[in-house]
Amino acid sequence: MSWPRLLGISSLILVGLFLAILAASTEEATSPHTWSDATRLPQTVRDVPLAATYTFAGERLPIDNFDVRERLERELIVNAYWHSSTLMALKNATRYFPAIESILRKHHIPDDFKYLVVAESNFRHVTSPAGAKGFWQFLKSTAQDYGLEVNGEVDERYHLEKATEAACKYFQKLYDRFGSWTLVAAAYNMGPSTLAREMTIQQMDNYYDLNLSEETNRYIFRIVALKEILTHPEQFGFELDTQARYAPLTNYSIVRVDSSISSLGAFAKQHGTTYRMLKIYNPWLRSYQLTNRVGKIYQIRIPRP
Repeated sequence: MSWPRLLGISSLILVGLFLAILAASTEEATSPHTWSDATRLPQTVRDVPLAATYTFAGERLPIDNFDVRERLERELIVNAYWHSSTLMALKNATRYFPAIESILRKHHIPDDFKYLVVAESNFRHVTSPAGAKGFWQFLKSTAQDYGLEVNGEVDERYHLEKATEAACKYFQKLYDRFGSWTLVAAAYNMGPSTLAREMTIQQMDNYYDLNLSEETNRYIFRIVALKEILTHPEQFGFELDTQARYAPLTNYSIVRVDSSISSLGAFAKQHGTTYRMLKIYNPWLRSYQLTNRVGKIYQIRIPRP
């Protein structure tokens, strides 16, 4: 073999060795971090096993359908591991559920509808991008249709009992139209006209067979997931002593008012409380005053010491 040829082969070998070393160093630089027991995150994240059956308002979810099963599984996982939100729901449930449950029973609405409040607002007086407000997230027009007063000083969407009464009347009207409590909840979320149109277009009358908006596609499953977690919190890793749950706001007296109040701060002070506490017990009072030109009777709750 000639020297030139031998030198050529040697050069190729050297180039190959260089490329191999370069590849190895690049692989080492980009390889995943090697986790030790000392650096591994101190948590255990487990899958959420599904039960054999689930129901909403007495209507069974067809979880033998893989799509239904996976949609429910998603909401169970999201809410089981959304620790702060779910923990606050557990704390607030004992404060607000008793009043809601009583009104649902009065109107013969299934008890599971109380979980709509959790799905809609998580017991917070929030405002949606569309302008829906209160625990039940009523739009202004719908609230007024069902007898709630809504203006700059009084907004009864924030009045728990009155808003729940209105919601029950709306639920019953939706049930008379759709004949299914599951469809009632879906219609409550997306609007009955929109739901009816989708049912006609898709030629389906079962919620689980309909392809709806992302929010409504998840809505029933979120409610069922919240129901499961709030009913059996310990099974999902939530430990909450009885004393850590919030008590209902029942320690108050009622003052009947049939005239204007120029200053709710002065009114509160006159009755031995503060403007802050007055707002906590009467969140439907939305201003610093109450203009009552027609002599309407308002019942204002005054917390007792």
